[in-house]
Amino acid sequence: MKIIKALLVGLVLSSSSPLFAEDSPTNLPSGYISDDLFIYMHSGAGNNYRILGSINSGTEVKVTGKNENDYSEIIDDKNRNVWVESKYLSLKPGLRFVIAELNEKLANTNSNTDSMSEELSQSRNTIQNLSSEKAQLNNEISQLNKTLITIRAKLKDQDTNIKKEWFYNGAIVLVIGLLLGLILPRLTSRRKGSMDNWK
Repeated sequence: MKIIKALLVGLVLSSSSPLFAEDSPTNLPSGYISDDLFIYMHSGAGNNYRILGSINSGTEVKVTGKNENDYSEIIDDKNRNVWVESKYLSLKPGLRFVIAELNEKLANTNSNTDSMSEELSQSRNTIQNLSSEKAQLNNEISQLNKTLITIRAKLKDQDTNIKKEWFYNGAIVLVIGLLLGLILPRLTSRRKGSMDNWK
């Protein structure tokens, strides 16, 4: 009989507190269920209230701030106002969230490492290509320098040859001039002599 009365009282009290919140409050602080396997949710602040289900460890919930009999009111992940034992409620993320966050950071780090490795490989390839191009340019410059030295030597020889040719030409003209200077006066004097004999 007492059990039936307790159940009736529990039903009456549970009907006075809404199971479902009308709106999902966004301004309430977040809380987390501690790292036990799961805990029971009650319709009121005590284990004598009706059990509405269980909630897994690490689940993120909203904390309304109401506390009674070492129980705290929360809004669970299904948007229901329920009560859980305060000792199982924490404002810090549980291990599940911490591990998930660490795994995400690790995945991002691995992704960044892969990206950096790829960039490093591309940079090495670029450096290798630039080194190859530099060596090729150095070879071309060396060939051009050799060609320039050869051309300068040819130009110098050509200049020397031109000077020699001018010298020889000048000497020939000088010799011809001297010969003409010596021969022409004699020829003119002979002509005068012969003309005088004709008189």
